[in-house]
Amino acid sequence: MSRPHLRASACLVAASALVLAGCTPDVEEVDGKPKVLTTFTVIADMAEQVGGEYLDINSITKFDQEIHDYHPTPDDIKNAEGAQLILNNGLGLERWFERFVSNSDAVTVELSEGVEPIPIGEGDDRGKPNPHAWMSPTVAQVYVDNIVTAFSELDPDHRADYEKNGEEYKAQLAEVDAKLKAELAKVPENQRVLVTCEGAFSYLARDTGLEEKYLWGVNAEGALTPQRVAEVESYVKENNVPAVFCESTVGDKMKPIVESTDAAFGGILYVDSLTSEGGDVPSYLDLLSYDATLIANGLTGNIDTN
Repeated sequence: MSRPHLRASACLVAASALVLAGCTPDVEEVDGKPKVLTTFTVIADMAEQVGGEYLDINSITKFDQEIHDYHPTPDDIKNAEGAQLILNNGLGLERWFERFVSNSDAVTVELSEGVEPIPIGEGDDRGKPNPHAWMSPTVAQVYVDNIVTAFSELDPDHRADYEKNGEEYKAQLAEVDAKLKAELAKVPENQRVLVTCEGAFSYLARDTGLEEKYLWGVNAEGALTPQRVAEVESYVKENNVPAVFCESTVGDKMKPIVESTDAAFGGILYVDSLTSEGGDVPSYLDLLSYDATLIANGLTGNIDTN
């Protein structure tokens, strides 16, 4: 696993630069705990399950924020000062990450290292690795192993605790994996098509035997084109797709498909971000279960319209 050590800084330069500059700061600890940052809330939650008792873990992006083209703020950069470890997804998910850490002294770890990526099959990003690997509970166990290794190297005194927590969390992931496969197995063979705004479900679709179609491969400005809308519209009509879905961080981009076909809107799925405690998916395990139920209900016509 690559862990490049990069130069640190002590003071902020102009906010537009989004970098740290100057001399190396002292390592910061919060209540005696080493400081760990993650790029988004999903992996922050995973990290908490492994090491939350012994580490101060925070996400750079917050609840309900889009991750791909996030613009770090001066506060984000200030928060990164003194961090000893930063966890990111990799596979091209966080387009801003290299600039964010270009002058940071923190060790950085890509949690997708060791994952066999699925290539994006359609749109402008065709052939690039699909970065949404955590949407497979099986693949997510690789993330957990990488977290355990990173935490054990950061804080060797609690290695046994991180290893124990990691094994327990992987067991929970395996349990959720079995439940979501059972949930999605209810969908009849002729309705097993998942149509979404972003192609964020390739790993889940592979695991559960769903065919997928999407408006764009990876969310970015300009990713949605009239041509893609027309292609998906034709696909939905030709395959009698009963319901279509969109992700929580991208808005109502599926509306033209719903208006021009007989497909219902199956609901909002969660991928890149958790919700706060009172929301639908306050944890990663909740996210997986929620999405599986919503997809199964949508494709079998059991849609709550209230």
